[in-house]
Amino acid sequence: MEKLKGALAVFLGASSFGILSTFVKKAYGQGLSLGEVTGIQVLFGMLILWFIYLLIKLSSARSFQSSSKKSSWVKILISGTSTGLVSILYYKCVQLVPASLAIVLLMQYIWIGVVIEFIFFKTRPSKNNLIGIGIVLIATLLATGLMEKGLKDFNLTGVLFGLLAATAYSVFMIVNGRVGNDYHPIQKSAIMVTGACIMVFTLFPPHYLYNGQFDGDYLHFGLILSLFGTVIPPLLFAYGLPKTGFSLGGILSSAELPVATCMSFVILHESVSPIQWMGVFLILATLIWLNA
Repeated sequence: MEKLKGALAVFLGASSFGILSTFVKKAYGQGLSLGEVTGIQVLFGMLILWFIYLLIKLSSARSFQSSSKKSSWVKILISGTSTGLVSILYYKCVQLVPASLAIVLLMQYIWIGVVIEFIFFKTRPSKNNLIGIGIVLIATLLATGLMEKGLKDFNLTGVLFGLLAATAYSVFMIVNGRVGNDYHPIQKSAIMVTGACIMVFTLFPPHYLYNGQFDGDYLHFGLILSLFGTVIPPLLFAYGLPKTGFSLGGILSSAELPVATCMSFVILHESVSPIQWMGVFLILATLIWLNA
């Protein structure tokens, strides 16, 4: 029963990531800019996470006192910039290409992460990983529609931002697994999102917070994007992954891909051909195989 609850938590956490691109598209449709979308997400996310952390700390002080911290919070703060970078690059990609294509590009972290670990940590990929990379690259050609449409219908700048977002996402996952593991998961998430907030506000000064521009749209999209992008997933993953284990957790977390594609198809009415659906499910099947 506990494993089932954990599996449901991980699935819902991944699914919440999957809906982000759809709401980012809607925010752009309401006139919000890239800096405003990323800014309100990290700002609201930071405030909500610190609020939750303080509530938990006050209600269960002993569990916090028992863990002696060894790593520096500054390292966690700096590593949080990778989270902000993912949002900026991914949301720029969403601005330039269909949401269904943006999520496929983001999923290229599957092989980019393997390359990064090999270059910087000398971790040699297994035979299965190499086969999986080959399948993902072929599936990507199908899922993006490149084989049907050709390059002329593609915004190559958007594709570049998507691949950069996938690279930043790979760095985030590698760093997240190595930094701050002796902190409470909520506290670690709050510090990381604080680092992301500092970086985003440095690149995109939040003039909208004090020039009278802040209105209901900012509040509406800020709450949605922060909850589904920076609050709910870490909470559900922190609860579910210890119960499911890494392999099952990795399979369930791939739910982000079909959820994002379905959302873009149903809500944004983006065109997704049968061949593209085939590519999406081939990527999904490869993820399941690699984590099984």
